Amino acid sequence: MKALVVNCGSSSVKYALFEMDEEQKIAWGLIERIGLPEAYYKRQIINAEEKKEVIKVKNHTEAIELVIEELLDRKAGSITDINEIAVVGHRIVHGGDKFSKSVLVTEEVKKDLKNCFSIAPLHTPAHYAGIVAVEKMLPGIPSVLVFDTAFHQTMPDYAYMYALPYEFYEKDHIRRYGFHGTSHNYVSQRAAKMLGKPLNKLNLITAHLGNGSSITAIEKGRVVDTSMGFTPLQGVVMGTRCGDIDSAIIAYLLDKYSQYKKGSVLNDLLNKKSGLAGISGISGDMRAIIQAVGEGNKRAELAFNMLTYSIKKYIGAYYGILNGVDGLVFTAGIGENSAPVRESVCKNLSVLGIEIDIKKNSECSDEERFISAKKSKVKVMIIPTNEELMIARESKRVC
Repeated sequence: MKALVVNCGSSSVKYALFEMDEEQKIAWGLIERIGLPEAYYKRQIINAEEKKEVIKVKNHTEAIELVIEELLDRKAGSITDINEIAVVGHRIVHGGDKFSKSVLVTEEVKKDLKNCFSIAPLHTPAHYAGIVAVEKMLPGIPSVLVFDTAFHQTMPDYAYMYALPYEFYEKDHIRRYGFHGTSHNYVSQRAAKMLGKPLNKLNLITAHLGNGSSITAIEKGRVVDTSMGFTPLQGVVMGTRCGDIDSAIIAYLLDKYSQYKKGSVLNDLLNKKSGLAGISGISGDMRAIIQAVGEGNKRAELAFNMLTYSIKKYIGAYYGILNGVDGLVFTAGIGENSAPVRESVCKNLSVLGIEIDIKKNSECSDEERFISAKKSKVKVMIIPTNEELMIARESKRVC
């Protein structure tokens, strides 16, 4: 069977087509800058070169139509009939407290998803548009929603609640939800395979480190805490997000600077102009930060140290919550590719039994692997994430 995975962002559509018998990705692509004068379309099929072109795409419906037409192309397509697609899996960033697991799309589910618009206004309307477009282009083919927040729904109330008046939770559903759940779920399963033990017998800390980053504590296969909160802003220092700050700073900025009284401007400051970019004044890209550190840039060095220190704090806290850890997993763009970040994070954690082999850590590889030192009590791993495959698996299971 074939599964199509669709990830609709606010101005983009990313897709991947899997042959599920071998779990092999056979076609994939990305349309960016939807709704702007020029959009960019990159796509590829297995054993062929990537194609790129500038196009015009008004909305997500047109983008999905273009994707389906490309998949059906007689010369360069991957299917000959839409019915070869058994299921479509949609990545959904935020399911609120309504969705605790992947679900088959129904009219009632779409109605409930609409109610989540207010807590993820940049993402959920785009997801919804993608669902409607897929229904139009692939009539009769089931769709499954896979939520980034679902894996974290096992957190106890004392971990997910904020100490605000309780009515804000009751009326507005303000609580910690966590994100990157599909990634944390995938790498925790792979970690169990690598360690040769059932996931329900392991305690793990998984570090999804990219432009957006989150750390998750997993006790015997169940999430007990995660660093991101009501939105993806909370937690460690990130590429352009501030992470944890004293919330009174927001009130201070609102009182002192008139431009921040407009919520969108303040939101832009915290989400797009802070983090590595805000501290360094250079970039939110870790590669640029590390290069600048090597050139002696003190603000870049400060940004690097702040990021790795914030990750280290969460690892220490979660070690205590879990009362010991079997494995520490690094994943996502920075987690998989930045040896300096991994080394800095793990430095001086030997008291927790976390020690890495510097040589293994420095080796370049796309494979999942151990980088812990022989004497390390905690196994330290690099596991490339595969959220698309996880969504395809979930969609197949639900369907």
